[in-house]
Amino acid sequence: MHMEAFKNVSGDYLKGLLGRREISKVYSAHQEIGLQLAAILHDRFNKALYIKLAKTHTDHQRLLMLAKDIAGRQGVVNRGAYFMRLLFDGEHYDGYNGKKNTLDRK
Repeated sequence: MHMEAFKNVSGDYLKGLLGRREISKVYSAHQEIGLQLAAILHDRFNKALYIKLAKTHTDHQRLLMLAKDIAGRQGVVNRGAYFMRLLFDGEHYDGYNGKKNTLDRK
């Protein structure tokens, strides 16, 4: 019954809907930062996670610097997971001098 409703829908309309899916609508700064993080890390699947992260972490410059640093590294297979690990797993990134600082875990 529901399929009958789509019989008269043109292919152009469906292509338009698919195209609109790729265009993001940004209403606040944290949404923009989250989408930038997802693009930098090549992880569009988890863009909602990055938007939420940008909303809770107000140092957006630090987040972007860390993401760009990771994106430039060779051999990182899963950039998103590595980003989260550096951000939350006892290591922090000192964006001002470009170095990763490791906390003493002894």
